[in-house]
Amino acid sequence: MAYDFGNLSPADFEDLVRDLVGREFGVRFEAFAAGPDGGMDGRHARGGAATILQAKHYGRSSYASLKSQMKRERSAIEGLASGRYILATSCPLTPKNKSELTEAIGPSLSGEGDILGPGDLNALLRKYPDIVKSHIKLWLSDAAVLDRVVRSAAHAYNRITKEEIESKVRIYASNPSFDGARDTLEANHVVIISGPPGVGKTTLAEMLCYAYLAEGWELIAIRSLEDGLAAIEDKGKQIFLFDDFLGKVALDRHALAHKDSELARFIKRVRKSPNARFILTTRAYILAEARQVSEYLADRRLDVSRYVLDVGAYTRRIKARIIYNHLLAAETPAGHIAALVAGDIAKIVDHKNYNPRIVEWMTDTSRIEEIAAEDYPVSFLHALDHPGQLWDIAFRSHISKTRQHLLIALFFGSQYGVSIDELRESYDGMHPILCAKYGESHGPKDFEESLRVLEGDFVTIRGTQVGFVNPSLRDYLTGYLEDETLLLEIARGARQTDWAEAVWRFGARLSRSETFQRKLGVWFVDAAERFAAEPTWTVVPGHYGPTRHPRGLSNTDRIRLLIDWWLATENTRFSDIALVLARSPVDGLDSWRDGGEAIELIAKLRDGDYFGDVPGAIEMADYLETAAISMLESPMTPDELEKISDAVDEWRHLLTDRLFCAHDDAIRNEIENVGSVVEEMDSESTLNEHIDTIRKLSERVNMSSQVVSIALKKVEERIVKLGEETDVSSSPSFGGSKPQEGDVFDDKALKSLFLPLLHRLANASC
Repeated sequence: MAYDFGNLSPADFEDLVRDLVGREFGVRFEAFAAGPDGGMDGRHARGGAATILQAKHYGRSSYASLKSQMKRERSAIEGLASGRYILATSCPLTPKNKSELTEAIGPSLSGEGDILGPGDLNALLRKYPDIVKSHIKLWLSDAAVLDRVVRSAAHAYNRITKEEIESKVRIYASNPSFDGARDTLEANHVVIISGPPGVGKTTLAEMLCYAYLAEGWELIAIRSLEDGLAAIEDKGKQIFLFDDFLGKVALDRHALAHKDSELARFIKRVRKSPNARFILTTRAYILAEARQVSEYLADRRLDVSRYVLDVGAYTRRIKARIIYNHLLAAETPAGHIAALVAGDIAKIVDHKNYNPRIVEWMTDTSRIEEIAAEDYPVSFLHALDHPGQLWDIAFRSHISKTRQHLLIALFFGSQYGVSIDELRESYDGMHPILCAKYGESHGPKDFEESLRVLEGDFVTIRGTQVGFVNPSLRDYLTGYLEDETLLLEIARGARQTDWAEAVWRFGARLSRSETFQRKLGVWFVDAAERFAAEPTWTVVPGHYGPTRHPRGLSNTDRIRLLIDWWLATENTRFSDIALVLARSPVDGLDSWRDGGEAIELIAKLRDGDYFGDVPGAIEMADYLETAAISMLESPMTPDELEKISDAVDEWRHLLTDRLFCAHDDAIRNEIENVGSVVEEMDSESTLNEHIDTIRKLSERVNMSSQVVSIALKKVEERIVKLGEETDVSSSPSFGGSKPQEGDVFDDKALKSLFLPLLHRLANASC
């Protein structure tokens, strides 16, 4: 495999050359700052003699440019008085070119053999393949590897392209966090990457995923733990990614209470599986809060899987490289880079608020175009001094109210993005109300025009899904929407069940005032009218036929929300709709979406301590129990049955014999037909857990030991058969670049880092 080194920055190329030539000679080269006055990118000193190594990344420049540059540097090279001088370049060379370069460099070069062109470097890479894997950017930039990554990730990321992956690889600055997170992942099969907003958690997780993909693993990006439980199997190598698994802005304690057991179960399965890895990311402060709520997350045994990523882990060199890579990828004008180098680059790198997300913002092409070169350092420092204001001017001054309303509508949608149709529905409900309140005009084309204008700068569109272009925009809107008057108007326009809940939960966190919550709750009456008719599922056409996807809140969550609104307002319209929904759940109760939560709700409605004097509570419970019996008589997965059974066991004193009979029949049917059930299971860890499930459930219904033994034997036979088909994966062979020992990176080295970039961009503009 031949590399052209095109996706490496000059600094990356220097690192690679030092490693390659050092391995070939059996020495370690010291790293030095790049710059026209240095003449060396590596040095190995032994006694009085020194070997000087220089790297020239001229892959996209002409040979004539390289030759001219070497002539200009001849005196500097001779002044080094080295014992040996070696030149490595990415510029393609002929034998004649090497001869001419030998003459241009002069007596410091012992011969043409000490000039290494791309062919020589590729020969060394073939000789030392481990170096390729240790330079993750080089490896992932390879065309064949990129093809493998794109194919493997196609189902996980909608429309992911080579260009997108290349752009992420190009701006990534190799650092010890890659090796640290990988080692934690391999040791535990699970890694929770936590840290402050914008520090690079998702970038690190994605780079790990790409590396695993390149070694033949299957990427499964999940949005719920149910997705992971349904997809895990032991036969193939799987890497699971759950980005911001606890939420992007604030912890939803209600949701976590129901996710806790699923998280424990899924992590347990991953840890037992030889072919599964699980990467989770979350903000540090949200994880800290979650550990106070969740006994499982607070477990010390889980703490070993935690990898904390913080800006403090970045050395001065790495921080500078992050800026360097972004400037290079954005093709920042030479004048802007020159202003940074001549001005405040050290203040930027050393700033107490240094954050990769701010760097990304300030090196974005559209942002740079708005700033004069001489003002660029000051603007950069201002962004670091006032990180909370990054989006303020753009949101308040650069876009109209019509566009702002679309971003607000998106804010209350799913944190993973929403479909265009769902966004249009929420926008159409809210937009006219906000326009009327604040004296703005509106028209039928507002949604389409707003979406078109906002794409790129504020939102991204992947297929039919719309999301924020950057998580920091959601953070900004969190503060902007902390306005009680504005929130009351937004609530009036709620149409979808889940969107209404998001507005309500946000308002409840904003103010604990009973007066405000009463005012806010009243405005949801119109939205509540839809709860008894809005479908809980939607059918989406696909390449392999139509599939069902959840739509809005489940029936159980709708009733709980209606009760919350009644508790806040005592408006009987909410309790009346809840009773209608309990009598006739939309599409019926579902074992996956309602399951154990429906059983818990039935019990709490019968226990007056939970919901106070909500009208019709006992009737709701009776109606829901009838629906739950129908749910138990319908097909379901073993996991779903176990969750329902656990809830029945916990709330037994508040349930009736009718439900117990349906529950017991469902368990007997499951165990007696275990053969057909386990044929669908492709995970040895899942099958082993199913043995525990059979034993637990059989005790609850007093099944005969003979029937249980037959069932367990069938599961064990399936495990043996699956074991014959399963290959245990070996640990991945890739690694990140090692930190340089004795790294000295003073202000001179800092400025010198950017000089080749300045020179390169200046030449490109000629």
